[in-house]
Amino acid sequence: FNNRVGMDFLLTEIRLPLSPECDITQKGYEKKRSKLIGAYLPQPPRVDQALPQERRAPVTPSSASRYHRRRSSGSRDERYRSDVHTEAVQAALAKHKERKMAVPMPSKRRSLVVQTSMDAYTPPDTSSGSEDEGSVQGDSQGTPTSSQGSINMEHWISQAIHGSTTSTTSSSSTQSGGSGAAHRLADVMAQTHIENHSAPPDVTTYTSEHSIQVERPQGSTTSRTAPKYGNAELMETGDGVPVSSRVSAKIQQLVNTLKRPKRPPLREFFVDDFEELLEVQQPDPNQPKPEGAQMLATRGEQLGVVTNWPPSLEAALQRWGTISPKAPCLTTMDTNGKPLYILTYGKLWTRSMKVAYNILHKLGTKQEPMVRPGDRVALVFPNNDPAAFMVAFYGCLLAEVVPVPIEVPLTRKDAGSQQIGFLLGSCGVTVALTSDACHKGLPKSPTGEIPQFKGWPKLLWFVTESKHLSKPPRDWFPHIKDANNDTAYIEYKTCKDGSVLGVTVTRIALLTHCQALTQACGYTEAETIVNVLDFKKDVGLWHGILTVSKPSSCLNISIVQVCPTSKSCVRSHIVHSACLLKDRCKGLRQEVICPCASSPEALTVAIRRPTDDSNQPPGRGVLSMHGLTYGVIRVDSEEKLSVLTVQDVGLVMPGAIMCSVKPDGIPQLCRTDEIGELCVCAVATGTSYYGLSGMTKNTFEVFPMTSSGAPISEYPFIRTGLLGFVGPGGLVFVVGKMDGLMVVSGRRHNADDIVATALAVEPMKFVYRGRIAVFSVTVLHDERIVIVAEQRPDSTEEDSFQWMSRVLQAIDSIHQVGVYCLALVPANTLPKTPLGGIHLSETKQLFLEGSLHPCNVLMCPHTCVTNLPKPRQKQPEIGPASVMVGNLVSGKRIAQASGRDLGQIEDNDQARKFLFLSEVLQWRAQTTPDHLLYTLLNCRGTIANSLTCVQLHKRAEKIAVMLMERGHLQDGDHVALVYPPGIDLIAAFYGCLYAGCVPITVRPPHPQNIATTLPTVKMIVEVSRSACLMTTQLICKLLRSREAAAAVDVRTWPLILDTDDLPKKRPAQIYKPSNPDTLAYLDFSVSTTGMLAGVKMSHAATSAFCRSIKLQCELYPSREVAICLDPYCGLGFVLWCLCSVYSGHQSILIPPSELETNPALWLLAVSQYKVRDTFCSYSVMELCTKGLGSQTESLKARGLDLSRVRTCVVVAEERPRIALTQSFSKLFKDLGLHPRAVSTSFGCRVNLAICLQGTSGPDPTTVYVDMRALRHDRVRLVERGSPHSLPLMESGKILPGVRIIIANPETKGPLGDSHLGEIWVHSAHNASGYFTIYGDESLQSDHFNSRLSFGDTQTIWARTGYLGFLRRTELTDANGERHDALYVVGALDEAMELRGMRYHPIDIETSVIRAHKSVTECAVFTWTNLLVVVVELDGSEQEALDLVPLVTNVVLEEHYLIVGVVVVVDIGVIPINSRGEKQRMHLRDGFLADQLDPIYVAYNM
Repeated sequence: FNNRVGMDFLLTEIRLPLSPECDITQKGYEKKRSKLIGAYLPQPPRVDQALPQERRAPVTPSSASRYHRRRSSGSRDERYRSDVHTEAVQAALAKHKERKMAVPMPSKRRSLVVQTSMDAYTPPDTSSGSEDEGSVQGDSQGTPTSSQGSINMEHWISQAIHGSTTSTTSSSSTQSGGSGAAHRLADVMAQTHIENHSAPPDVTTYTSEHSIQVERPQGSTTSRTAPKYGNAELMETGDGVPVSSRVSAKIQQLVNTLKRPKRPPLREFFVDDFEELLEVQQPDPNQPKPEGAQMLATRGEQLGVVTNWPPSLEAALQRWGTISPKAPCLTTMDTNGKPLYILTYGKLWTRSMKVAYNILHKLGTKQEPMVRPGDRVALVFPNNDPAAFMVAFYGCLLAEVVPVPIEVPLTRKDAGSQQIGFLLGSCGVTVALTSDACHKGLPKSPTGEIPQFKGWPKLLWFVTESKHLSKPPRDWFPHIKDANNDTAYIEYKTCKDGSVLGVTVTRIALLTHCQALTQACGYTEAETIVNVLDFKKDVGLWHGILTVSKPSSCLNISIVQVCPTSKSCVRSHIVHSACLLKDRCKGLRQEVICPCASSPEALTVAIRRPTDDSNQPPGRGVLSMHGLTYGVIRVDSEEKLSVLTVQDVGLVMPGAIMCSVKPDGIPQLCRTDEIGELCVCAVATGTSYYGLSGMTKNTFEVFPMTSSGAPISEYPFIRTGLLGFVGPGGLVFVVGKMDGLMVVSGRRHNADDIVATALAVEPMKFVYRGRIAVFSVTVLHDERIVIVAEQRPDSTEEDSFQWMSRVLQAIDSIHQVGVYCLALVPANTLPKTPLGGIHLSETKQLFLEGSLHPCNVLMCPHTCVTNLPKPRQKQPEIGPASVMVGNLVSGKRIAQASGRDLGQIEDNDQARKFLFLSEVLQWRAQTTPDHLLYTLLNCRGTIANSLTCVQLHKRAEKIAVMLMERGHLQDGDHVALVYPPGIDLIAAFYGCLYAGCVPITVRPPHPQNIATTLPTVKMIVEVSRSACLMTTQLICKLLRSREAAAAVDVRTWPLILDTDDLPKKRPAQIYKPSNPDTLAYLDFSVSTTGMLAGVKMSHAATSAFCRSIKLQCELYPSREVAICLDPYCGLGFVLWCLCSVYSGHQSILIPPSELETNPALWLLAVSQYKVRDTFCSYSVMELCTKGLGSQTESLKARGLDLSRVRTCVVVAEERPRIALTQSFSKLFKDLGLHPRAVSTSFGCRVNLAICLQGTSGPDPTTVYVDMRALRHDRVRLVERGSPHSLPLMESGKILPGVRIIIANPETKGPLGDSHLGEIWVHSAHNASGYFTIYGDESLQSDHFNSRLSFGDTQTIWARTGYLGFLRRTELTDANGERHDALYVVGALDEAMELRGMRYHPIDIETSVIRAHKSVTECAVFTWTNLLVVVVELDGSEQEALDLVPLVTNVVLEEHYLIVGVVVVVDIGVIPINSRGEKQRMHLRDGFLADQLDPIYVAYNM
């Protein structure tokens, strides 16, 4: 039977002592134990170890269970062991055996894998019998066979390698750690067949009888070289799975697994304060409901009154101490059963008197004693010294002070020790009584003082040994009065959340409880009690220390283990009548075992009375587990797998009344077939939680009601914290504790049941000493079950993964509930309670804060989370015109806006009269030859180079001659400019214009990283069809070097010209284009989606662009502008090379690469040159924020002043990074930077700058939108700080001459301003098209020449490929109009369609980065509808697995998405482009091609 009471209340813990010198090994303990009880055990038939495995008789479940019974390791798993249950688990797993399913096993980096090689396996059947189990059992594992639901290792591996259904020849790879094929075919998650106890057919039973396996490509992966990172072309995908990749095969496995039917679909939805609908569990119409009559309260027998009973416990002690002083009162034994120490009643009386006298008179001064009657004192005694504890306890009773027994604090940070300290503080404890040995063993500071423990009050430590105490005077006697309602002692109790409460027990309750126990147990004088429990609290205290002082038991031997027994949770049977001693010859009789139930609040709740009648079997119930989850009692047959067998804990205590009430809500009486919380009304109970009146009212002052609402008694009842029912004949049954209750989707599960199931999974000894914790965490409005277990030190990866998958199957079959997370930690690492158990709340805390450091994790959110919102159904398409009408009717305006009209702006712009930039430069060289245009700074902040108008003109002329004479180039030829950021690049650009060539600026290869950067250079040169490549001498050498030859084919470079050596002459004439619409230059850039796109910029567009920026930023020749940007594409190139020539202002150029050596360079330059306008990139801003965060004071001292800056613009092609800009503003506010100065710009491929914060416009605005509405392409403004709010900052002001409209990307209709849509742009500086070799015409016309499907169908728009919205703000523009702000939300290419909704990667990434302190960066992408999250770990690799549950939780909570794969990588693995944008598609290709070298990859089930 699964003696559940046995499991929880039959009290336990063979002691874990505190003295380190007496540590016994597990093996030694096993031997000793088996020797002691060997006499009572029938000898098992020995299996000959030498027999080959095949010929061995198969072990049937029943005989296997006999093995388990004998293999009594004194470890915690015994507490939950039940043969019936074990067989049920094995049978449930056997069902899964038939239908297997391949599930991807997580990949680990080698350094994380302790043992992975095949030879590390110990096959279960060859290990020797003596190996860590006792010699009692014959075969260490009981040789399970597959019929028993667990294949042994060799059988499993051979089956996996020879592949029963498919050819699995994929090779092992270093990352995954382990044997390749065996890895992936772990027989996991076989389809779950669920037996339902209710009548209706069960939707969750699966029809497919075939085993589902994943077809894998032939040929080993190592035979072909892995493709280079990010070149997706190499991966031919058949059905969306790249052939060359192990990773994608695993993902395909996962997808197939997830295609399995889920639990029954749920029907109803509730609105989560918006249209976002979360499913709410509707009651199943077929669920069992209680049908019995309302229960009646059960009374215990009368408490018999014996005339000569002492009026109080102290009086009893006085009586026995004086009448029979020689009678032994307590004997302490060692592990061999030899008496160590005998305390007589006389000694107890005199010593406790001495203690009482010293407490009252020897602490403090006569006028100011430290302790007065009624004060509380702590009792700190080790588990191996009951005599000293007993003396101190009675000493306190005699002195009328209140003892608070607690555990010995071993270190300054024991698990839960802080809460104990809090209890002592709230009780006002100032003195701690302790024994000599214990005092010596406490941690000491160098001065010899005992340090203050964390969270503890300041204590005076007082040693109670007689030799340290002074004798009381002859005339002093303790004041002994009758038992009253004063507090006798306080017992501590740890709650589910880890907090510690003190339960107060009055003197009258103490006395009554002793009388009730004496009567119930039939204690008589001169009888011996054997106590192996903790004598400081609970049953051990009541029987071993307190009932001694009654005439009924003059002798009490307290056998207290002096050596550790690995916290044996026999959840002990109080062994009665000295049964081990008295009946040694006959063996232990069944009827002498008397379970009892107790709780700190209600003391003893029920106890089975001793009987001599062996024909009277104990009460026993076989209950349906399914019924129990609904709180209903349904008797079932033992043949069923999911049943719980419980035994009674006897009858109600004498003088008490018991009933059971509904666990939550008002205390209404249960029906007779309903499980409830047991409540007791008696004198012998606790009376309150010390100092907590509110909690006391809820627990100690409960008035149970009948269904009509009338209280059943005028006296208050006490909640015991035990779940159970009163069965026939008044027998009490306990099925669990309130603390262990987990309510998942409206069904109740008991943590202990789940522990029992997990421990019954083969291999039995997998969990180290049965150390396993089960608790629930709340994620997305429901509780989710988490199991954390310590694994054996010798477990391999496959062992662990197989065991985990079996546990999931077993729990699914038996409890019909999914496990959300299963984590394995190394042996001996979970926080311990003082008695060696697992500190549950501390474990949960570590799990939630990500500091548990598991070595294996399996998350199953796909199976557990069934209350996600309904996927969004796309509405049937309504005509665009009706959308328009609908918007007008509802008063929403069409979302369109424009910058100032270029035609109407009157300014003295001399450059306007020139059509071409080359003409503007020639004009400036003639009119203002010595006007400084460019100043280049080096990393020290000194001028490295500068150019005036005439210098630039002359240099450009020489370059033009070189192109024509040495390069023999025609006008219209393309020239690649491969220069570092600087002056040469500018001169080369204008040289190309003078020669009539089309320049393309290309970032030079990085000398330290040629292999990855040079191919990009080569690609741009080839795609742009460059006839010539101009560069510096240094780079020229680099392009032809050995390293370059290894990366690309250097023979195919076009002509390379080195501009360090220029001809001396001028060109005969400077080329003048015939038409402003001809090509001026090509702008190549890699988009965030990894696409290389070059756009064509005409002369007209270039001039219009420069004019627009000049007007927006009010740039004149007298101005100075600081630019810290990469000059290779987009607005960065235009500001660096073109604007100064057009507007005549001086540009101070700061190459961003110089900031790596001197982060303050840019800001110092801005301060030194008194610059008003400056431009930078996000990567520069981040570098300053991180690199200068702690240096603001020293920068201030160096005279850094940013008060003159009026615009600091971040040049970007993405949603503004509001967190970064705000932290930058805050950080440099003290240096004079005005927060409104910081703003962003927005550009894209079709138009390099759409918005740019000018000097005169209104400040940039920030709005908060509802993130959930945004997923439905709706814009709903909310207040700052409201739930699900997302801050969005305006992307700068719309440039003059630019018109914007928001259009539906699918229907191309205009949208109202409450909709999210694609930003379309019309302006004179739009690019004129893509430059591609293949000329993809459809894409070209769609992106650059789109028309609205209705409304204004004449205007030609360019599609930006970005989603955003327009808002009319309260602010006014310079021209007095209301200001329209553009908010960019994200790129259409990167947006992820999941469950019918649109998600932007950055939102999910922001949540993930907040999830744990070690996550430095994150990127997400989708693959076959799975969400993949890649996180960079800044910390030890041991922390990698902590991130998996936290990442999964945060994405579920905040985005209602289930993460499919979590990949933990090193810092710097997520690729970032020059603008600081993440290259998510590159990352995806690298992941699928298995090139990331991840620390850990978790595939969530």
